[in-house]
Amino acid sequence: MKPLRVAVVGVGHLGRIHAGKLKGLSQFSLVGLVDPLAENLKAACDQAQVSGFRDVGQLDGPLDAAIIATPTRFHHAVALELLSRGVHLFIEKPLAATLAEASELVDAARRHGLVLQVGHVERFNPAFAAARPHIGPPKYIDAVRRSGFSFRSTDIGVVMDLMIHDIDLVLSLVRAPVTSVEALGLALFGRQEDVANARLVFDNGCVATLSASRASRAPVRTMDVWSQRALASMDFATRTASLVRPSGAILRRELDVERMSPAERNDLKDHLFAEHLPIESLTTEPCDAITAELADFAESVQTGRAPLVSGEQGRDAVALAELILAKINRHAWDGTPDGPVGPRALPAPQIIPGPHWNRKPAAPPIERREAG
Repeated sequence: MKPLRVAVVGVGHLGRIHAGKLKGLSQFSLVGLVDPLAENLKAACDQAQVSGFRDVGQLDGPLDAAIIATPTRFHHAVALELLSRGVHLFIEKPLAATLAEASELVDAARRHGLVLQVGHVERFNPAFAAARPHIGPPKYIDAVRRSGFSFRSTDIGVVMDLMIHDIDLVLSLVRAPVTSVEALGLALFGRQEDVANARLVFDNGCVATLSASRASRAPVRTMDVWSQRALASMDFATRTASLVRPSGAILRRELDVERMSPAERNDLKDHLFAEHLPIESLTTEPCDAITAELADFAESVQTGRAPLVSGEQGRDAVALAELILAKINRHAWDGTPDGPVGPRALPAPQIIPGPHWNRKPAAPPIERREAG
């Protein structure tokens, strides 16, 4: 098939990675990069050996597809302009900053008959690919995602930045409506939450706990999924997966330790994991996840099939993220309605200001009271 003429919009850290991958894929012909920052754009264009443009409106010539890797707050406006021009889109996660914006993008893509794929790259992680066929209907999911502060994606908090990966994975596994959300978060470096924890309950009985931090010393990207027949454990960082299949005796509830003799207990202790909870390392195929998702995007455009991560799925992840953020913003840290709430609930520092010789004394602040 003829290569797709593609541009990358936004050439920060991730945009440059996409540009490099596209140059090595025969399904694409990289025709340009777009970024409003001249220095950033020049460095990326020199590296990719393609033309650069300061605005998507300056992209000249025919264009089949685009990768949008701008800051999240620009996804909506940039995507709408390109969709109106008949361009298929791959948008980095999250799809948009709000559910309303995400829904508008999904509607626009459907109206124009265009592919809209979202960059939830963990769907292509070899660990998830290896474990997925062995996971039955989940009953409990525990996901942990931690990293240091990257000083990127500061326009969004950790829920949209990191937890959104696990939100998407959980929704792809559970496939049931959410009935309850509890969450809290804490802002450390700015206005957005940098640490968050959420507990989700689905109407099919599944419970999921998600923990995310971008203020951690050591990176962690793991997920455990319990189903009726097995426990699947995935490490997305090492790209490894394992499976624990309980023995028939456990599944039939034949092991009652309260009724065992001391000798029987000792025997069970010696053979518990080897015979009743054996662990099996799953074979994972070597895979570059970003290259795989770009190849999936190309095939979707060229064949007309739906991508593995559709715009609708990206929208659903944003919808659940909004519910989590709403709970974070309403979380009462003291358990009282008039106490501190939200991610910035740490008390203000009690600092006695020193003298500023070059400043005039400030007027006393006006005290504002709510109307009684």
